[in-house]
Amino acid sequence: MFKPNIPLNNNHLRPETGNNNLPDILDIIEFLAVIFCIPLSYLVSRQIILHSELMLTLQSYFKVFFLTHFDYYNVSWQFNLSEFTIFIFIILISWFVLSQVTSMAVLPRNQRYLSVIINFARGNFIVLTVLLVLKFVLNLQSIPVIFILTYVVLSMVVTLSIRLVAIHMIRVYRAKGHNLRHVLVIADGRSEGIIEKLLSQKDWGFKINSIITGSKKIKGKYGDDIEIYPATQNIKKMLDENVIDEVLYCKSNLDDNEINEIGKLCNEVGVIFRLQSSISPVDPVKLQLKTLNNQKNLTLVDIPSHEVTYILKTMGDIYISLIAAILLLPFFLIISLAIKLDSPGPVFFKQERIGLRGRKFRLFKFRTMVSNAEEMLEKLKQKNEMDGPAFKIKDDPRITRFGKFLRKTGIDEFPQLINVIMGEMSLIGPRPPLETEVKQYKRWQLRRLSVKPGITCTWQIVPNRNEVTFEQWILMDLSYIDNWTISKDVKLFFKTIGTFFMAAGR
Repeated sequence: MFKPNIPLNNNHLRPETGNNNLPDILDIIEFLAVIFCIPLSYLVSRQIILHSELMLTLQSYFKVFFLTHFDYYNVSWQFNLSEFTIFIFIILISWFVLSQVTSMAVLPRNQRYLSVIINFARGNFIVLTVLLVLKFVLNLQSIPVIFILTYVVLSMVVTLSIRLVAIHMIRVYRAKGHNLRHVLVIADGRSEGIIEKLLSQKDWGFKINSIITGSKKIKGKYGDDIEIYPATQNIKKMLDENVIDEVLYCKSNLDDNEINEIGKLCNEVGVIFRLQSSISPVDPVKLQLKTLNNQKNLTLVDIPSHEVTYILKTMGDIYISLIAAILLLPFFLIISLAIKLDSPGPVFFKQERIGLRGRKFRLFKFRTMVSNAEEMLEKLKQKNEMDGPAFKIKDDPRITRFGKFLRKTGIDEFPQLINVIMGEMSLIGPRPPLETEVKQYKRWQLRRLSVKPGITCTWQIVPNRNEVTFEQWILMDLSYIDNWTISKDVKLFFKTIGTFFMAAGR
């Protein structure tokens, strides 16, 4: 399903490079534009509905099924505030999910404008499909189909225009030496062309930090400005100890064994691997065909093998979490009161965890332990019953009376719906580890971080799950990642509900 792209250094946690606020600022601007498009679409679609001649023309020339079959073109819009409010809510969620999942919020470095337009068109088609399906599933009769079509077209035009302007501006910004990606080039005497292109095309935002080569020509030409290492250099050590975002292999003579080895090393730590060749001897992995310097090359990146279903998974995560959070709010208030009455301290327990590709985030849970539980941990570590970096013991003295019930039923995990809504977690996925645990991971175990962590996972529904060894737990997570499907997520979801009713946790 996924290939890892985990930010790491020698502590398995790589500092971010560049200005990471730019996509966030762009998201805010586009969010405001999407909101603006809603009343604009209402006014435009209302005028279209009122002018039956235009609707009849659409019917005649385009044979639009939804416009003719449901007879929305020759009647006035019977405005219903409650239905319109619900639909606006759905629109805003759909836009948020779309921008996060389809990488529309990413500012491409060397992607052509046509590719950006195609990505936007594809993403908005998915949104159109989702909105039409939800309209009929929720029976929102007062929402005309022409309004949905008008909104999708207008929002695409407006947000795409903003994005194209932003891409132009960021390229100017990168050309001035900001928001750079650090590149390690593996070269020979014939690699001068691609090196020159990366150095001259400053708007791409690539910075060659070092070159590994046995060529005296490359060393003589670039040695004064770029670190040059011999062909025997230990690449694994360089990847672990330096900030390297991408490795570019651009030798004219391809060494199958060398390429496979470097590709695997990059795959382990999440560094993008580019092979400057149209024919690749790399072992079967998830690859995307890209272009760089007007030549085809294969790029090892983190992508789902079924992109559309992955988008639907993320949309489902957010929709279900929002609905569940609203419906469970009275229940949450009762739980909060019980926690307060049982022991002094806050209702929620907040802890820094490691998520997708090494990103840190703050996880929410209902508090099940005494308020000084973290301080007591050091004294209890010698009683750890897990064989790996994770910590678990039976009859943990830090757990409160009500906390035992919450853990037994899994109710303590419910506040993580907030993390799902914020895009930090998924409903189903490997449990998010602590930073101290990740630092003890072996390299092959790091692939566990190649997907969003989940509220529940395969391990969570296993009977007597605390008797499962840490390595077995990791293998279960990797099996989930490699064999992921929506149907398996649905099965895990219902099995988790069964675990809740049977109070099978510990």
